[in-house]
Amino acid sequence: MKKSNSNKTRLDKLLSSLGYCSRSEIKTLLREKRIIINGVVATKNDTKVFHEEVKFDNEPLDPPLGMVILMNKPLGLICSHDEGEGKLVYSLLPQRWQRRDPKISTIGRLDKETGGLLLLTDDGQLLHRLTSPRHHVAKIYEATLERPLKGDEGAIFASGTLMLNGEKTACLPAKLTIVDDTHVTLEITEGRYHQVRRMFAAVGNHVVSLHRCTFGNLTLGDLEAGAYRLLCAEEISS
Repeated sequence: MKKSNSNKTRLDKLLSSLGYCSRSEIKTLLREKRIIINGVVATKNDTKVFHEEVKFDNEPLDPPLGMVILMNKPLGLICSHDEGEGKLVYSLLPQRWQRRDPKISTIGRLDKETGGLLLLTDDGQLLHRLTSPRHHVAKIYEATLERPLKGDEGAIFASGTLMLNGEKTACLPAKLTIVDDTHVTLEITEGRYHQVRRMFAAVGNHVVSLHRCTFGNLTLGDLEAGAYRLLCAEEISS
């Protein structure tokens, strides 16, 4: 099917939105013959192009708006755009991804001392859908506790009546699975601030270490801490 010209974008606007360069830097890249359009070296920054027609350094461009990244977040990194808070999770990504417009942001947050499955995207609508309490996306965490379980925690978490300090509504029912008396997994469908840590604090315990292993149907697989991969459309919609 013939492509519509209305979907074309200026070359400089496209490359700057993907973080390859600023709109003023593209002239240097053109002189260096690093941009190819349909097999031909590009010469004009205002050429209207389709995303899939362009190659940079003889490689296809990064995905357009809607890129979703699955990362195994290491401990010690911050899910924020404020560099004053410490080393950011975005520092693990290629420099050009850090310059994308719209920005890549985390889908929900893991605190500094929590590791595991973290999703990032530049798609604001997807971010809202996956973080909205209305959608009840299940997340499973592996937790190591400071003290042995008392035995009633599973029933309390499942009851949907647990109140967290400072909250006006009870937590939705959550599923506790016991590995041993200080190691558990907890499945929740909300994303309240430090929720898993606060739930265990509410029943008189303390979380020593915390790791998110699933988000919806997504798992880390063999992805090592600090590594990441792009998700395909089928994984995002499943």
